[in-house]
Amino acid sequence: MPKARIYITLKPTLLDAQGRVLENALRQLGFESVQSVRVGKYLEIDLQPNGDPHAQIEAMCQKLLANPVIEQYRYEVSDS
Repeated sequence: MPKARIYITLKPTLLDAQGRVLENALRQLGFESVQSVRVGKYLEIDLQPNGDPHAQIEAMCQKLLANPVIEQYRYEVSDS
């Protein structure tokens, strides 16, 4: 059964307010080596073994999972 792992993040040109809050909090906790934090979404989707899983995941991301105006995504498909 194919399994897709999808990573969705804000585009690099956009300010990641949540990431900035975490970055500041980590520094206040003493993690001075933290340079920046970007927050995103991670999804795992199990698919039936029919059709092209890459085409299915691409369509899912474009139609629902990611907002192409402000987000970018990447994914990998493997047999689980």
